[in-house]
Amino acid sequence: SPGSPYQPVIEALGSYPQKKFYNVSKLGGAKYDTLPYSIRVLFESSIRNCDGFLVKETDAMNILDWKTKQNNVEVPFCPARVVLQDFTGIPAMVDFAAMREAVRNAGGDPVKVNPACPTDLTVDHSLQIDFSKCAIPNAPNPGGGDSQKLAAKLSPLKAQPRKLPCRGQTGCKGPCSAGDLSRNSGQFSAQIENTPVLCPFHLQPVPEPETVLKNQEMEFGRNRERLQFFKWSSKVFRNISIIPPETGMAHQVNLEYLSRVVFEVKDFLYPDSVVGTDSHTTMVNGLGILGWGVGGIETEAVMLGMPVTLTLPEVVGCELTGTASLLATSIDIVLSITKQLRQADVAGKFVEFFGSGVSQLSVADRTTIANMCPEYGAIMSFFPVDNVTLKHLKHTGFDKARLEVMEAYLKAVKLFRNYESSTREPEYSQVVQVSLSSIIPYVSGPKRSQDRVAVNNMKSDFQACLNEKSGVKGFQIAVEKQDDIVPVQYEGNEYKLSHGCIVIAAVISCTNNCNPSVMLAAGLLAKKAVEAGLVVKPYIRTSLSPGSGMVTHYLSSSGVLPYLSKLGFEVVGYGCSTCVGNTAPLPEAIRNAIKQGDIIACGVLSGTKNFEGRLCDCVRASYLASPPLVVAYAIAGTVRIDFETEPLGTGFNGKSIYLRDIWPTRRELHTMEEECVISSMFKELKEKMEKGNKRWNSLEAPESTLFPWDLKSTYIRCPSFFDKLAKEPVSPQLIENAHVLLYLGDSVTTDHISPAGSIARSSAAAKYLTNKGLTPREFNSYGARRGNDAVMTRGTFANIKLLNKFIGKPAPKTIHFPSGQTLDVFEAAELYQKEGIPVIILAGKKYGLGSSRDWAAKGPFLLGVKAVLAESYEKVHKSQLIGIGIAPLQFLPGESPSTLGLTGREQFSILFPPELSPGMTLDIKTSTGKVFSAIALFENDMEITLYKYGGSLNFVARRFL
Repeated sequence: SPGSPYQPVIEALGSYPQKKFYNVSKLGGAKYDTLPYSIRVLFESSIRNCDGFLVKETDAMNILDWKTKQNNVEVPFCPARVVLQDFTGIPAMVDFAAMREAVRNAGGDPVKVNPACPTDLTVDHSLQIDFSKCAIPNAPNPGGGDSQKLAAKLSPLKAQPRKLPCRGQTGCKGPCSAGDLSRNSGQFSAQIENTPVLCPFHLQPVPEPETVLKNQEMEFGRNRERLQFFKWSSKVFRNISIIPPETGMAHQVNLEYLSRVVFEVKDFLYPDSVVGTDSHTTMVNGLGILGWGVGGIETEAVMLGMPVTLTLPEVVGCELTGTASLLATSIDIVLSITKQLRQADVAGKFVEFFGSGVSQLSVADRTTIANMCPEYGAIMSFFPVDNVTLKHLKHTGFDKARLEVMEAYLKAVKLFRNYESSTREPEYSQVVQVSLSSIIPYVSGPKRSQDRVAVNNMKSDFQACLNEKSGVKGFQIAVEKQDDIVPVQYEGNEYKLSHGCIVIAAVISCTNNCNPSVMLAAGLLAKKAVEAGLVVKPYIRTSLSPGSGMVTHYLSSSGVLPYLSKLGFEVVGYGCSTCVGNTAPLPEAIRNAIKQGDIIACGVLSGTKNFEGRLCDCVRASYLASPPLVVAYAIAGTVRIDFETEPLGTGFNGKSIYLRDIWPTRRELHTMEEECVISSMFKELKEKMEKGNKRWNSLEAPESTLFPWDLKSTYIRCPSFFDKLAKEPVSPQLIENAHVLLYLGDSVTTDHISPAGSIARSSAAAKYLTNKGLTPREFNSYGARRGNDAVMTRGTFANIKLLNKFIGKPAPKTIHFPSGQTLDVFEAAELYQKEGIPVIILAGKKYGLGSSRDWAAKGPFLLGVKAVLAESYEKVHKSQLIGIGIAPLQFLPGESPSTLGLTGREQFSILFPPELSPGMTLDIKTSTGKVFSAIALFENDMEITLYKYGGSLNFVARRFL
């Protein structure tokens, strides 16, 4: 600021005089040296973006005084870039298109409506598993060439070469011998496509397997309208790039392709940082990039040049010591750290890792740990850049000159951590110590990711869940029914289903897929299992959905992919699938048997989300596990097994095969990783991302400044958020005689509020689509239809596991009190709106838990919800409510609906004063005469301003007028 005693120092970078940067370490002096590394990044951003308006000098000085100001002040943060995925990206881009329309209608110039912050949108959440098994039933032949040599190193068993037809798969030359591959080993690099795989018989390269092709065709067919809209967006909006379908998932593409670590714009250097609409944006924290997930509403504001506002956070130092056991995978380390950090109450805080154990973790391990940060409630989990990071970047295609500049810059601003030096550690708000030596293999479930179960206790824990009352873990199955067996005929054979039987086993596109060690462990375990004669029952819905083609490539080149395919883990596509509920229905015979016997069927997946009812409506228990354990449980067919004492199954010659017989050693994994995970994979995949794919490149889209809305479209609709675009703020209005639309309990997730999975045939959204002439096969998913506000409003609170206390059992229903009818939530809300009656929501603790999801705020707003009254909130969701214009109110400490004697059947009047102030207390009156107080959770003047304007979208749109 002019006249300020604090003048930022712009310097040339040592041996690179043409490179300039703000030397914030000189400006901060001794205080800077004590700051956690993550806070140093915040400080640099505040200095670089200080304009005296959105970012003030006092903001920068508050960050520098972090030690005394933490948790006491709000600070702005201007990230270097934004990442969107298509589920949350499409409503953001639809809002931009609608904003152009509104600005034009109000007399403004619509061309000015563009992202101000560099934005990348990855189309990765539209994949559904319509085909999950290879159409080729014969056993694959894994032999040949380099793969055969590698297999010989790893196993005394040698595959016998034989000639088999390739069933007409494109790109394969017909019958071939196992030796062909060794004579054409160069084909590995020459024939890699976006999804590089090998013929499942001979490991000869082919462009794509039948399963992938079919799923891609279905994806482009059902999502054509959405994809055309994205193509239009890429043409008319400046400062945005679209990563087309089948490239990879958002957080993995962000990690492998979009991350810069250090930005360089016109020879000016500054740290890479990012916010994204995917909760797993934190994955890049493992690369030393500051970033976290925010709501779609806040992201849109950032895209338009506004900062993210956050309370200057506490920073928890997590000290890692020791060495993990041989059997512990990255997932075990992740879940152990997750539990300890959750117990340490790090919600709303930064976590920063240090200690001798950090240098023993690969970047893949670090990103896996950082990816789970939403599950323990932290804003983000930061691993500062060190030598391990630089080595990783070198292998992933960063050239030497770029790395040298990066290292010099990070050292100049003291953002590079050297574990070999004796430099003083930063000061942290608190320190949590984690001994890697104490970590043993775990899974997580059966309903929540934070409920960890030691693998050696799995059988007894599931038995306890059967006995326990229905709740966060229990299923309350009568003792006499716990050993029930239901016979079922499937594909000409009889199978027996019982409690704990596995019906879904998915190695899916999530962060562990970027960790070669765990994916190769799954493949090598599958190889040993097939060689031992073990199989997976055919009714189990198995799938392999890698995060990118790189994963498929190293599984192929290592020779383990055919063994995964043999067990049913066929590559189904690239994108989020099972994890977000996009899995095909189970076979009818299996579904009927499960329902007939009231069987507690299980799903096992290597993802990060296992909320109840997310996988399938008849799968009541789901467990998160490492990829090799997913394969192991699929072979066992049940979670009611003790791997130490019970065999997985019977192999050749009737021999019992135990898990210890086929579990890969660290030495085997290290050999395979060295042979197969090479820098060329990253380089070639980056080239493929930049070229796109044939389907996307040939897709036609309009080029007009304004989007030509199709009134018949069921995918893209102009939303009504700007119908009352306010030029000036208004005083908060009295909420008078409001009915309670829903009375909810604790831990209501954004999945409960706004589902992302399939559209149930009996739902309000299904009725709407049917009236538009669509058949159930054409419904697609809620996630795919987020660009249609009519569908999303009807899908709000449509989760089958929603527990409304008015109803008393899980169902997406509520009571319309004026008539006494029990209706779908949308139908009741629609009646209230027609009658001119406002509605509110009563809730317990941690309302809005889970993935950041903008429609979890937009949907209730369009249902007419004026306020939510809860015992506590998930912070991001609370901000989203304000950002759309819903008042978040909180009961006073120690109070709740039950302590106040509220039934939810009363009518509520909420009195707003003419002028709001942060954290003020409001009076609430009920129709029974009760009066009580609640806290208005507006944390600063900016949130109050946004609420007065009717949310951030209207506030930002007004700037273009």
